[in-house]
Amino acid sequence: MKQIIFLIIAFLYITESKAQFDENQTGAWYMYVYNHQFKNSQWGIQGDFQYRDWQLLGDREQLLLRSGITYKPKDAGVLFTLGVANITSGEFGDSDAISNENRIYQEALIPQKIGGRFLITHRFRFEQRFVENQDFRTRYRYNLFVNIPFNSKDLSPKTVYGAFYNELFMNGERTIGEDREVALFDRNRTYLGIGYVLNTKIRFQLGWMNQTTDNWSKPQLQFSMHHNF
Repeated sequence: MKQIIFLIIAFLYITESKAQFDENQTGAWYMYVYNHQFKNSQWGIQGDFQYRDWQLLGDREQLLLRSGITYKPKDAGVLFTLGVANITSGEFGDSDAISNENRIYQEALIPQKIGGRFLITHRFRFEQRFVENQDFRTRYRYNLFVNIPFNSKDLSPKTVYGAFYNELFMNGERTIGEDREVALFDRNRTYLGIGYVLNTKIRFQLGWMNQTTDNWSKPQLQFSMHHNF
């Protein structure tokens, strides 16, 4: 396991050292993801707070704050969420200019376990977007998460696991105002990382994600803390 961690760190270092100081250089996302199920209830809350930087630190790309109310039908094997989000985006480089977006979103999480070890989650999300200086927009997202425990059969305490996801984004409205249009395909994110379960409430992940649109492709380091309380 030490060799695997070393290879991941070495790969990330090489990626960073080769990148030039432009929008394609490796950035970083710092993420806190939380989930809480109310006692003796089908209701709960979940969300995430993310600070995204164009580089490792010092050039803000985005600050994302997202929270929602969850509902878990009995014996349905799915978790529904209705939530809101606020996103403040900065520009690359020395500019202090920012833009703002508010969202309402609905999502469904469907977990699976395959082969006794592959922990799969399907996430379907529909967003209503209120972007500064743009017309009303919508977006459809599908994310496939795969977690693979290495030293146990589930994500129990002290488990080291591999983490993978791929998320596809598709725009709803194509016109965004002032004779501007966007493509049907918005972006795709592919992530590969390694995680550690500290205890029944907290686990950590470190990984690399590549985000691709029609116009550019950008690598990101991701550091995340996942908190069930």
